[in-house]
Amino acid sequence: MVAGLLFLAFAFFAVGKASAARNGAQGAADAAALAAAQQARDEIGPAFLGALLMPGGLNDFFGHHYISGEACNQAQRFAAENRAEVVGCGWESGFQRDEATVRVKSLDAVGDTVIPITKTTHATATATAVIEFRCSWKPAEEPDKETGPQQDEDEKKETPGPITFDCDGRNRFEIDPLDPDPWAELGKMLFAVHLIDD
Repeated sequence: MVAGLLFLAFAFFAVGKASAARNGAQGAADAAALAAAQQARDEIGPAFLGALLMPGGLNDFFGHHYISGEACNQAQRFAAENRAEVVGCGWESGFQRDEATVRVKSLDAVGDTVIPITKTTHATATATAVIEFRCSWKPAEEPDKETGPQQDEDEKKETPGPITFDCDGRNRFEIDPLDPDPWAELGKMLFAVHLIDD
């Protein structure tokens, strides 16, 4: 009777250790996926701002922008800080939304318990983070100006003006393609990064 109760107690202990390992792996996966998405948001700045210089450039940008491997490298760094390694990192792209899915494995096994397999079992977990464009845009209205020579008028047509962005229905601001604010600030206003349920 006593031996049976002790075995149950150790079994519950094993389940607890496995659950703690799983939670740790999930935390590492969440951090890694967010790191990948944030890195990708940082990287797309030059392409996004360059798209503002061309008519219809934003539509082309959202249809073709590319996420480099550095985002997954960043995921690996954050996983390592949480005692895990990335065993899978992939991207799914859509219009105005990209998803980074990262799978990690804990570096440490669950450990010795009454269940022998836990000695060599490593916890795994998966997390997905999105980069989501949250704004609408339109060319900013400018006051009418007196027209100059035809040459000046042609140059005016070729020079892009500021573009107004309305984000989440609450934050409205302009970006001047020829003199934009630092991307570190603009990127956070234009693109949301957050985890989603798998």
